[in-house]
Amino acid sequence: MAVLQLVLGPDPLLKQTAAPVGEITDEIKTLVADMFETLYERRGLGLGANMVGILKRIVVIDLQDGGKKTPITCINPEITWRSDVLESREEASLCFPGISAEIKRPNAIKLRFQDINGDTQEIEAEGWLATVLQHEIDYLDGKVYLDYLSKMKRDRLIKKMQKQIRSHNCGDPSCGHEHHH
Repeated sequence: MAVLQLVLGPDPLLKQTAAPVGEITDEIKTLVADMFETLYERRGLGLGANMVGILKRIVVIDLQDGGKKTPITCINPEITWRSDVLESREEASLCFPGISAEIKRPNAIKLRFQDINGDTQEIEAEGWLATVLQHEIDYLDGKVYLDYLSKMKRDRLIKKMQKQIRSHNCGDPSCGHEHHH
């Protein structure tokens, strides 16, 4: 188990599309375990493999409802249906520390994916889970949540993030950056 290095935006790697996973090998299983380790260490809710620099279609999620671990591994996730009802939620990302934005997305989706054993699963997700799944799957498609904003707003947020990183103060108490005071 290892904590992986996060790719910090606006890295060009975050604009790349992840490749489908063929066989679920031991290497893939180790990667998934490391992604969960990273997720818990950084106190995130979800992680797409692109976020740790690996262009494979893998998403790990754990909303930790009520403090309980409920890990979901989605390999080759595919959204098969999106609700017409949009909902606005505050989104943030481990790759863009210290900033967040209101993003409108479908409030429910249907998702088909393979689990860690290679079995095909279909789930219907709504509310916060639907938001987090769409957010992470976007990463696999080379899209980050800030892409939903106007260029002006996006640039302003990225400047703010970079300034906070430079001053070693990202305003996040659970942040994993090495802050040297």
